[in-house]
Amino acid sequence: MKVRKKAQVRRAAPVLVVLAAIFAGDAHAAVPEAQVKRLGQDLTPIGAEKAGEGDIPEWTGGLASVPSNVTYEPGKHLQDPFASDPIRYTVTGENAAQYSDILTEGQRAMLERYDSYKMNVYQTRRSCAYPTNVYEATKRNAGIGELVGGGNGVSKAIMGFPFPIPNSAYEIVWNHTLRYRSFKLTRQFAAAPMTPAGDYTLLKVQDEAIFWWSDPSKSSAEELDNNSIFYIANTIAPARAAGNVILVHEAMNAAVRPRQAWQYSPGTRRVRRAPNIAFDNPGVNTDGLSTADSFDGYNGSLERYDWTVVGKSPRLIAANNYKTLHVPYDQFLTRLHVNQDLVRYELHRVWEIDAMLRPETRHVYSRRTLYLDEDSWQITGSALYDGRGEIWRVQEIQQLASYQVPICGYNAQIDYDLQASRYLAAGLQNEEPPVNFFADELDGDRYTPSAIRRMGAR
Repeated sequence: MKVRKKAQVRRAAPVLVVLAAIFAGDAHAAVPEAQVKRLGQDLTPIGAEKAGEGDIPEWTGGLASVPSNVTYEPGKHLQDPFASDPIRYTVTGENAAQYSDILTEGQRAMLERYDSYKMNVYQTRRSCAYPTNVYEATKRNAGIGELVGGGNGVSKAIMGFPFPIPNSAYEIVWNHTLRYRSFKLTRQFAAAPMTPAGDYTLLKVQDEAIFWWSDPSKSSAEELDNNSIFYIANTIAPARAAGNVILVHEAMNAAVRPRQAWQYSPGTRRVRRAPNIAFDNPGVNTDGLSTADSFDGYNGSLERYDWTVVGKSPRLIAANNYKTLHVPYDQFLTRLHVNQDLVRYELHRVWEIDAMLRPETRHVYSRRTLYLDEDSWQITGSALYDGRGEIWRVQEIQQLASYQVPICGYNAQIDYDLQASRYLAAGLQNEEPPVNFFADELDGDRYTPSAIRRMGAR
């Protein structure tokens, strides 16, 4: 595996099993049994370092149930178990150099670009936790999971995280892609493409997904018929956009069958194939501020980039952002960036992955740098570079633990366009119903072109 050296990034030798392995084709470095046994010992059940480090505390199990200092009320947003935590320090453009070693490239760019941008840093709370069966599946995966299709697919493993003790950047990105998000989920979220003046028209979307990888009845990826995710997104507001519906069938191995997508347009009253819902095509409901493959930090095939592990080191991420769930949109959405008084940052160890565009392929981003929290394998931020090699866009994904499940997810994805002085706030749930992580009523037969035609025509 290639590891690009950086002065401020330490190599994660204790977790990476084969530092010298070079990823090529379908090569797979098996994880020795002695390493697998570390899960639940000096490593957490999903592969993070259990021990603390400086301001980062030891992981002691996370929020595996509703904390004793809050009350969980179904149908209402989660209460903040850390509401009494004071701000420890604030990073601004003026003192950014003092904290340079714990800032991401994107955060440095934001602090340099906007005088009003700041980061309030709180005590680190390693709150991420998952169900016991996810931990059990992850440990089983550690010894059997394999990459296939030149890194564009996963075999043998199932449920949980496929590569808790990773051997390459590809395996780390797959941990993000297949991370546990429940089996069947429904959600309503809002998206706000902001103008430079701070104006916006709020879009509302009802989406739903079946994560076949997390089907408890399956024992290996080979039983999934090359299906990873079935996804529907139905735009319900404003009126001019209502009725637009997309359907996506995501594959387990894109080298065998690429993503399949369809879109229903109320204007034509027709369902059409939508191969543009992939890679660098503009994302749906983004006003051109984000690409299709930037949804969720990164999604889809890895084929257009060469992926490299830079290392793992302490960085500031937006974590445990319960406070933002309880404020109206007009207080959260402010000019140039979201209201930074409401965003909570913590110091966590994160994986840093560089993706460099392959010479024979094309994409509007020549390079992507992704940051993944070790406690969730979730992308929590990224820096996206234009063809000149300059940072064009910066992503921030605001993580929080849904302790009633338990699961680690997010409640907002912010895409900042530094060249246009605009941003897209998506995945917002502040004024929407809570996510339903137990949507058992969903059935795979629903995810068809004819079904989205009926849905959009209502």
